[in-house]
Amino acid sequence: MKSKKLKIENRKGLLLNAQLELPANQKPNYYAIFAHCFTCSSSLSAVRHISRALTQDGFAVVRFDFTGLGRSEGEFADSHFSANVEDLVDVHSYITQHFEAPSLLVGHSLGGAAVLVAASQIEEVKAVATIGAPADVAHVKHHFSHGIEAVKEKGEVEINIGGRPFKINQGFVEAFDNTDLPSVVREMRKPILVMHSPFDTIVAVENAKKIYDSAFHPKSFVSLDNADHLLTQEKDSQYAGEVIGTWAKRYFPKVENRMLDTQGEQLVGYLNIVEDNFTTSIQTKNHTMIADEPASIGGADFGPSPYEYLNAALAACTVMTLKLYAERKKWDLKEVFVYISHSRKHSDDLKIEVDKPKYLDHISKKLKFVGNLDDQQKERLKEIASRCPVHKTIASEVIFDTTILE
Repeated sequence: MKSKKLKIENRKGLLLNAQLELPANQKPNYYAIFAHCFTCSSSLSAVRHISRALTQDGFAVVRFDFTGLGRSEGEFADSHFSANVEDLVDVHSYITQHFEAPSLLVGHSLGGAAVLVAASQIEEVKAVATIGAPADVAHVKHHFSHGIEAVKEKGEVEINIGGRPFKINQGFVEAFDNTDLPSVVREMRKPILVMHSPFDTIVAVENAKKIYDSAFHPKSFVSLDNADHLLTQEKDSQYAGEVIGTWAKRYFPKVENRMLDTQGEQLVGYLNIVEDNFTTSIQTKNHTMIADEPASIGGADFGPSPYEYLNAALAACTVMTLKLYAERKKWDLKEVFVYISHSRKHSDDLKIEVDKPKYLDHISKKLKFVGNLDDQQKERLKEIASRCPVHKTIASEVIFDTTILE
């Protein structure tokens, strides 16, 4: 996955801080926007985990800070509900203009309510998912109810929410009373996924029922068992992202893999040096892979390294060969593990006699068998492991034929 930092100007001239998360191959099939919870920011761990899970399903995800929150410009008093909806519409317009129209909106808590309203206003949005969303926008007023009377008297006051100070005014308070969310959901007529924890102590699960009952089919509900409101456990946010990605693809046209022409060979490797540094696309006739180098040597670590792929080829060939041999012998081999590492070791350390001491390629192969096998059978399988085609290719002299194509 690769992330791009964006600065998006909203209709009020304020710059919103945003991140564009891309799939590993940098080629998204669809675009999505994530709206964070009340007083939160796009850097909340749940937002990051859900966004990254969605990239695994081919989505590019825009996560951004609402006005006055996180690293976006503006004051918190300008971050009332209607302003959140405006920010969503403005971010959608920017991404549409510079990339592609986002077709999925995902919102957490009050952000969930905001994406429902925004989806009703944006034609290109094809589906909406909410997580722990309130069915009544005014529900969040309890966070600052202690300051409402003071606002009436002074016009603007500083309140404390979650240990942080914020300034609010009368316009901020009133903006939470002007949206009939159930009516918006009823009129939206777009696929909706409602996710909620039955143990949510901030926004009770009854809110999910109200949203679900207000919506027309197609609609779905998923219970986030044992999760808290902020999805603080990574397993909960990861699960939410995986479910949303799988669910959403049902409502988008299937996108075929953008295949490179193998020119009649078994596979092709492609690297755009200007844009991708080391990130390499590898394609066979039917499959796509990504190779990269680790960040420690300047790579983006989007995929295994070349030597890891070499080890993978050897591992796959070894276990497949052992399976076939054990089946032919009718041996009770149920599972086989092979652990492989490549390194460079000096001939003296390997106790190998050569004409001139030097460093040699060294591959460590460790085998583990599961099944009712005696020691003699295990030793025989060890011998067979060295006879798999890839092992024999690596161990033998290989003749290369390299040509230049015009």
